[in-house]
Amino acid sequence: MADESSVSRFKPEMPQIPGVSQPTPRAPRTHVLLPLVGGLIILGVVVVLAVRWIAHSRPAQSTRVEPAPQLEVPPAPPDPNSLLPHANKANPVIAQISDLAEPWSSIDFFIADLTTGENVPATIIRLPSGSPTSVTGYWAFSRKAPYGACELEYIRDINALRTGYDYRAAKHPLVGNPCSHTLYDPLVTANLPGAGNIWIRGAIVQGSDIRPPFGVEIKVQGKQILAIRTE
Repeated sequence: MADESSVSRFKPEMPQIPGVSQPTPRAPRTHVLLPLVGGLIILGVVVVLAVRWIAHSRPAQSTRVEPAPQLEVPPAPPDPNSLLPHANKANPVIAQISDLAEPWSSIDFFIADLTTGENVPATIIRLPSGSPTSVTGYWAFSRKAPYGACELEYIRDINALRTGYDYRAAKHPLVGNPCSHTLYDPLVTANLPGAGNIWIRGAIVQGSDIRPPFGVEIKVQGKQILAIRTE
């Protein structure tokens, strides 16, 4: 009887058939799967990095800001002084004769001071006497008080003269200084203090001011009234 160990070690060779090759034993699949899995992981990392790079490099969309509603601001009213006549050397006209047709009617205007160039507020009054085509029918004066910073006012309201200035004898319009409560009468002339025999219109009838208002020289030329210069 043959030895069992020798029988177990005996492996008969496969018979060789002419024209048929023997199959090659297959290698284990582990060494194929590992590179494939590693490639997929690398590809995923590359894709994630690419997406992040594109997201960061894309300019952020600016938030649209709605413009604030435009409020319509009404234009400022014109300066009343800009609507008054401004007499100067080139254009001294301040009124037409027809503008002062009624006694005690008046027109406010500005006249350029030839010395300082300042535009001085002034008023011309149509006197109840004198011809409207002559300078004797008018009185023009500077509203700038002779001394101090006050502005004179032409007062046509008799009751305002009696109550505001406490002048009970008022019978016609007067010119007043609201700071000193001095009143000047357009119908009365007075000697100019310290000037010798010079008489000017606007005598003081009440108050402590030193002299009448500064006069404005006027001319009547055809139908126009011109303001020439201040005193």
